[in-house]
Amino acid sequence: MVREHLAEMVDKGLVNETGLISHGRGEAFDYLMGEHTVEPVLKAEKAAAAYLLRAKNPVVCANGNATVLDPKGLIALSEAVSAKLEVNIYHRTEERMRLLIDYLEQNGAKKVYGRAPDAKIPGLSSDRALCTKEGIFDCDVIIVPIEDGDRAEALVAMGKVVISIDLNPLSRTSKTATVSISDDMVRALANILRFVGELKGKDKEIEDTISGFSNKESRKETVECICSSLMSEFD
Repeated sequence: MVREHLAEMVDKGLVNETGLISHGRGEAFDYLMGEHTVEPVLKAEKAAAAYLLRAKNPVVCANGNATVLDPKGLIALSEAVSAKLEVNIYHRTEERMRLLIDYLEQNGAKKVYGRAPDAKIPGLSSDRALCTKEGIFDCDVIIVPIEDGDRAEALVAMGKVVISIDLNPLSRTSKTATVSISDDMVRALANILRFVGELKGKDKEIEDTISGFSNKESRKETVECICSSLMSEFD
């Protein structure tokens, strides 16, 4: 059903054809993890919630795939942590930006940034550099579902806390991000939203969650979960 939905969104102009390749690559890693959220990833999702709650100017960023896969999840998370919601895409046209922003608004978004960029992310040569100063450029914490390595590196270089959702724990994105979430995007957004509800107003627990989180260890444990899942086939 998800694949059919993405294919339909390609026909409608919201998703670029390369987005289908990206989704398929992610599905492969989801299979390796048993198509469920593994324990170290839950820790990463809780850390993501803590960072978003502590942020002064958080942003939930959306590309084409993310927008059509779970618009309501993106909107719900942005509202829960008072974050700006901004569309930022690699294959950018004015028509595609309009379609994506309209799609988010049709699903309940009150304000979506990105249609009129007035800043650029340093170090990026693609149209993904185009952003809004009020949103991505000036944010301190940004969550980027279905990320790419170049942008993750550029955002980290700007001094931002980058929370990535990328099913591949070995990708350049996952290696670069402050918090790397190797999970299906729909599951990840729901889990982060749940942790936001649990942590909201608990400043000490928020700080303890952040200080006790190691992204390197989380990624290592995620890879160990994949290896364990693979070897269990031979038990």
